[in-house]
Amino acid sequence: MADHWWWRPGWRQGTRFLTWHLTFDGQPEVRCLAGQWREHLALLPGLDLVPDQWLHLTMQGVGFADQVSDADTAAIVTAAGKRLATVSSFEITIDRPAVTPEAIRWEAEPGQPVAAVRDALRAAIGDVWSDVPEQADGFAPHISIAYSNSDGPAAPVLDTVATAPSAPARARITSAELILLNRDHRMYEWEPVASVPLDG
Repeated sequence: MADHWWWRPGWRQGTRFLTWHLTFDGQPEVRCLAGQWREHLALLPGLDLVPDQWLHLTMQGVGFADQVSDADTAAIVTAAGKRLATVSSFEITIDRPAVTPEAIRWEAEPGQPVAAVRDALRAAIGDVWSDVPEQADGFAPHISIAYSNSDGPAAPVLDTVATAPSAPARARITSAELILLNRDHRMYEWEPVASVPLDG
């Protein structure tokens, strides 16, 4: 395992980042499964467990808050509203998480409708700016349940994830959330900026 909380370029204590996420308020199956997995993982050292309120699926960054004007933010939200009005709401399923060096995370299935939302958000940003931040390729829709906070062996984590009981959980995705994100407390925390509905 490796420490997830190293400061990436542009980040420091107090940094705020404008980004699109899917969040899971009002999704009881996801929260129930997350609670079960927090119990499974609680005795393992070196993990920061994600509470219900900060469960998220990272979608598309916009930029550091001090570099994005209020006018551009409003224009991107308006464009996202038009773009997402053509994308149907959908259901995803999560089950047993996977282990990466920096996180324990669920892969959202099916991934294609999540990618379609991201494509629409990227198009909305492109309606306002000539350059869209972040790469279009390589998107892997996932929801982290824990982050590694230190370097250490992966075997205990892998064993727990492989043997703990698990059952699928479903979530209905009906909107995308623009949030103001920080990582000041070894957790991704945020303030809501806008919620944009999908069609249906």
